[in-house]
Amino acid sequence: MTMTLARELYDLAAKATGTVPPIRLRAWDGSEAGPNDGGPLLRLNSPDALRRLLWRPGELGLAQAYILGEIDVDGDLADGLRRVHRAAAATRASTGLGAAVSALPFALRHKLIGRRPDAAGLEHAVSGRLHSKGRDKEVVSFHYDLSNEFYELILDPAMVYSCGYWTSEAPSYTLADAQRDKLDLICRKLGLAAGSRLLDVGCGWGALAMHAAEHYGARVTAVTLSAEQHRFATARAAERGLADRVDFRLSDYRDVTATGFDAVSTVEMGEHVGRDGYAPFVSRLRERLGPGGRLLVQQMSRGTTAPGGGPFIETYIAPDMHMRPLGETVALIEDAGFEVRDVEAMREHYTRTIRAWHDTLEDRWDAAVDLVGLPTARVWRLYMVGAALAFEDRRMGVDQILAVVPDGFGDAAMPPTRRALLDGAPS
Repeated sequence: MTMTLARELYDLAAKATGTVPPIRLRAWDGSEAGPNDGGPLLRLNSPDALRRLLWRPGELGLAQAYILGEIDVDGDLADGLRRVHRAAAATRASTGLGAAVSALPFALRHKLIGRRPDAAGLEHAVSGRLHSKGRDKEVVSFHYDLSNEFYELILDPAMVYSCGYWTSEAPSYTLADAQRDKLDLICRKLGLAAGSRLLDVGCGWGALAMHAAEHYGARVTAVTLSAEQHRFATARAAERGLADRVDFRLSDYRDVTATGFDAVSTVEMGEHVGRDGYAPFVSRLRERLGPGGRLLVQQMSRGTTAPGGGPFIETYIAPDMHMRPLGETVALIEDAGFEVRDVEAMREHYTRTIRAWHDTLEDRWDAAVDLVGLPTARVWRLYMVGAALAFEDRRMGVDQILAVVPDGFGDAAMPPTRRALLDGAPS
């Protein structure tokens, strides 16, 4: 009996990775192989997918092939990625150079050796010294200036692009509710009240700054490097009558020189300052605060075996990103002169948040494709599905860290319990 192309590929994948592939495969000639259990079907639509993997084995080769439609998944993409990742983790499978070498005889037999396929064309092209002000501005523009209209398609109406805080299981409770509850949580932890001066570093589209001003009476200075975010936030603050209470600045945080703030917030921005830039980053935040001033950091983390951002994220989403273990971040904050008072893990909340974004993207898929093009839309589909799985599998985490500047005698002027800390209510 002649072996089909799909069976050859399936057996090759098993040999190269040391595990039976947990997903059915369909080759470009229509033949199929693998488990027929109703799960996802991986389609190899073109031999270019294999050519690409020979040139670039591993995560980036697979991502490029998916972005360009050379491979696709029929069924639940998240289920497919989950099956593959867990099978690989269980057997320490490799999809790198060893797999490519194992594929060479097959590639020669099927005339797959040829020129290197073109990249997807969506990879970052930032330049300059790592984490210089100019390069950081390019990085922010690459990700956040895609277009406000695109982010409006996938985010909640307040345009909050960070982990929500899910406090209810009621069917009527939505992503917008979870984001509102997260903004409240931050404001309460920071002890904001009428007249409090808040510095929001990496303010996004301004949701936290406007929430703190409108509901807690704070006076806010908020900075972003994204021209699109600044334009959006400034306009929305004017629409809501908050322009006199929120000062949105198109600025690098390193150019903020004012001091005497009562509180500083930085929500999922510390991941972007780099491995070596984090100590100076938190030291600058410390300089903005006086005794009793509070710092709220919401930040993603990765384990000691896989710090950084990962090849796909750093190539297509957030160049120069660096995540570290939570304990290292806490130590760096303490080294800057803060007393860390509270750490709250929110990993499961991010799984739900990203899945809500992904569901919205799928619901509005045609509009997203019309706006940014099919390859970019596929980048974001892959990004969201992969990120949700990373939090689900504990390969990534996210935490809120509350710290305070004690006075010279050790008095942090903090409530004695977490319950007391969160008793503050919006005005």
